[in-house]
Amino acid sequence: MTHMNTSLKIALAAALSTAMLAGCATTGGGTYGSASSSTQQDGMSQTKKGALIGAAVGAVAGLLSGDDATERRQRALVGAGVGGLTGGAIGNYQDRQERALREKMAGTGVEVVRQGDNITLNMPSNITFGFDRADLQPQFYPVLNDVAATLTEYNQTIVEVAGHTDSVGTDSYNQQLSERRAASVGNYLMSKGVMRDRFILVGAGETRPVASNDTESGRAQNRRVEITLVPLRS
Repeated sequence: MTHMNTSLKIALAAALSTAMLAGCATTGGGTYGSASSSTQQDGMSQTKKGALIGAAVGAVAGLLSGDDATERRQRALVGAGVGGLTGGAIGNYQDRQERALREKMAGTGVEVVRQGDNITLNMPSNITFGFDRADLQPQFYPVLNDVAATLTEYNQTIVEVAGHTDSVGTDSYNQQLSERRAASVGNYLMSKGVMRDRFILVGAGETRPVASNDTESGRAQNRRVEITLVPLRS
């Protein structure tokens, strides 16, 4: 775990640096705000900075719950008799699971992202939830059924389900909404037979944007659910 944490910290630092440099290059060209604007002189708006930083964190780390929650899930699974993976078997296992997920998610709008040994499914709002809603849209069921089937086949992973919102509304409301969205997805997957002990359900509210909340298209991207699959290590 220590080696993995160090690698993630290094990768995260690099990604954040890249994001901030990219933002500086954009504002330096004078494409944001007017010539007399203090925003142009000071750099990116806080919203745009937040979007870049959120994207960098999501791309590198994937998990929101942290090592402690992951370790608790790992202990629960080992106690339930689910064996862990070691060495090169971890990468091979995730390679096969990634390939299966890419085949099943093709054409659904769900993005499959691989970061190291973790696999994240990014599920946008147009197939998950309506605006300001936490109940699953009917067209989302077949997608989750395929995810559940894959998780059942590849059962040596911890499953973090993270809900996200845009910035419309108060921080506290969005936090609760994101938690309800994560619970809706997690409970549905459990109802399809995926072991409850594998799950970590977490809400990020509006704190992890992947796009600007200044536009409707950006807000739609931020209203999402991410499912991150972490290999169970022995």
